[in-house]
Amino acid sequence: MSTITTTKSTATTVLRPHLEALQRDGFVVVRSILPPDQVAVLREAAAKVTSMTRSGQWPYLRSVPKQFPPWPNTPPPSSEGGIWGVQHLMHPEMPDREKFIKAYFSPRILAVAEELLGISANEIHDEELLVMELFNLLVAPENKAFELRWHRDDVPESVSAEREFELLHQKSPEGKQSHAQYNLALCPDASLIVIPGSHRRVRTESERAADPYEAILPNQLIVKLEPGDAVFYDSNILHRGIYQPKVEGGEETRLTLHGSLGLKDITNADNKVRATAVLQHGIGFWVGRDDATLGVGERAEKMRRNLISLGRGENVGYSLEG
Repeated sequence: MSTITTTKSTATTVLRPHLEALQRDGFVVVRSILPPDQVAVLREAAAKVTSMTRSGQWPYLRSVPKQFPPWPNTPPPSSEGGIWGVQHLMHPEMPDREKFIKAYFSPRILAVAEELLGISANEIHDEELLVMELFNLLVAPENKAFELRWHRDDVPESVSAEREFELLHQKSPEGKQSHAQYNLALCPDASLIVIPGSHRRVRTESERAADPYEAILPNQLIVKLEPGDAVFYDSNILHRGIYQPKVEGGEETRLTLHGSLGLKDITNADNKVRATAVLQHGIGFWVGRDDATLGVGERAEKMRRNLISLGRGENVGYSLEG
């Protein structure tokens, strides 16, 4: 039976406990990364923007049954499942954006991201190395369950074993990540299913032969989060999601912040390591607007400028299809 790896956000007994767990298992759960009072504020704001999106008042969404972008700008009927996500929580026109911005740039989240990306606390920063990336919201569909197929975020399942091996090592050479991706629960959440250790190997024969929506694969583990907990995971770990439905018009049962932070590629003038994965979501079309400033300090603005340097995203393509 697989066991889940967790750490306290204040852990000091191991120099880099989160990084060691991520490199070994492909994920690490950080308990209580945000305090209960902030979680309560975020939950209220998230429920409000979810209601707006369900009613067609916010055009940036993830719609059932589509797993990957591009998504439509209008929600499907609730009888068909409606939406399973809200995009662009830091958009200048997003209500309560300041609450989401405060969470995204939380010192505790940034500290874990720096550790996972190998940025030393003692390093002298001549420039900001973190890049502002995505901050979205994952929610429960209405009336019907919705499942994501087994996948890696940036490695197509159609590739050969040899190409899969090459891509896994290109995406994280010697285990070094180019970004830190996480789910942060505002309600109890048991939606993410992972195969521990699969971020470092090609799929087994049974994994390749399995149905894309196979209910159980060997060694799979359900990541269970309580409000305020976050799971940081290698985006190329073999994983899927199962989203249980909520009753139409009822209380929101899943509100999970889905964020990522990048590492500036100072060796590449074009800085395209993450361009497709990030810009495919459309963030490049608004992040450079005059009214998109963040208002939470110079560091955040430097991270935003690092994102702007990636470009707007015209014709950038998509990492996966479906």
